[in-house]
Amino acid sequence: MKKRILALLMVVALAGTLLIACANDDPPAPADDGVAEEAPEETPEEVAPEEVTELLLWHIQTHELRAAVIQDAVDRFVAANPQYVVEVVPIQNDVYKETITIAMAADALPDVFMSWSGGPMIEYINAGHLYDLTDMVAASDLPDRLLEGGMAQGTYNGRQFAIPGESVAVSAVWYNREMFDNLGLSVPTTVSELEAVAETLIENGIIPFALANGPRWTGSMYFMNLATRYDGLGPFQSAVSGAGSFEDESFVFAGETIQNWVERGFFAPGFNGADEDTGQSRQLMYAEQAAMHIMGNWFVSQVRSEMPEFESKLGVFPFPALDGSAADASIVIGTLGDNFYHVASTTVSPQGAFDLISFMVDDIAMAGRQAAGAIPPIIGVEIPAEDDPYGLMAAMLAIIENASAVQLWYDQYLPPEVAQAHLNTLQEIFGLTMTPQAANAEVQTTMEAYRGR
Repeated sequence: MKKRILALLMVVALAGTLLIACANDDPPAPADDGVAEEAPEETPEEVAPEEVTELLLWHIQTHELRAAVIQDAVDRFVAANPQYVVEVVPIQNDVYKETITIAMAADALPDVFMSWSGGPMIEYINAGHLYDLTDMVAASDLPDRLLEGGMAQGTYNGRQFAIPGESVAVSAVWYNREMFDNLGLSVPTTVSELEAVAETLIENGIIPFALANGPRWTGSMYFMNLATRYDGLGPFQSAVSGAGSFEDESFVFAGETIQNWVERGFFAPGFNGADEDTGQSRQLMYAEQAAMHIMGNWFVSQVRSEMPEFESKLGVFPFPALDGSAADASIVIGTLGDNFYHVASTTVSPQGAFDLISFMVDDIAMAGRQAAGAIPPIIGVEIPAEDDPYGLMAAMLAIIENASAVQLWYDQYLPPEVAQAHLNTLQEIFGLTMTPQAANAEVQTTMEAYRGR
């Protein structure tokens, strides 16, 4: 199969093919004693090899607990539908971004794959890569179960092209509560208090922030939060629409603050090239070399997979308000459905692919994600105590419920080339090799070029 060959050439670790086919020998003839024997239990009919349809699934949930949820959903789908065989390919986050781009260019997409909605999804739709799921969704129970806002993120021009699958994910500040308590530190509520905490940590030989900015989207969390705390959602929305500019003072402030923090030693040496996928930021937290980590709430799942004993030391708080700013400090940065699952327009079985996704977002799968530390994108979500022994998910849910708005991650909202310009120039800002003014001007130029196409 060309898709499997492509994946192999990309050096992606493939999971084994899953096939469940049930068969049984003919039952013995009943004894001739005048007593009717009980009919044997029915078992699924064996499917002839030529009748089996092969589906390929790519996802990025490489951590053990969340990956197991997907694998279980696939197993259940195949058990209920033995006419299908599903090949599951987990791919690391940043490798995935390049892999999916190559697959699209080669017209070799898997039947089911994920994205983050926003600008890239729109590009996929306009290029004809995504199957329109509108009618299938309308005939299903998904609108009654999944968050309306999450479903809305998967739509374009009133048509459904993606299903929110993994979690409600927003960024927050995770911190070592035990370390804070030992140093007599309080949770900061303003940026100036956050900076004061960072200075105290440095004085005690502790790195304030665990940041691995090699993939650049990690550093974008700092930039987005700072810009939003400066002047709310307006500047970004205006810059995207063309009514404003990415050279707005809110973006200048965010870049200048980041450079100030770099110069003051708020990050570990080599942070700008460190790898998030392999956990270099998290290792700083586990080793108690760093005290805080600005990251999405999937961090809980990662901790439970990698070092569950560390969860008892964790606390979380929203990114603080900016001193003197009238901006709404309840606004969060994130998404209501991370990750979103698509069906490729080239799939051999649109219905089979959609049914596979339906198993991946059913009640069993969502309960599994919740037990793994995620906040599933379902209506009326509740976090039972057994799934949240240290109150972290409840604290995150309170932050989300208190938010007046959710700003989608910039690199997901923006058209791909503009998102790339944002990420590339932001890494230069963190590296002190470009001024915020020059970086913002480059993003603005890229946006204008995109509009002028």
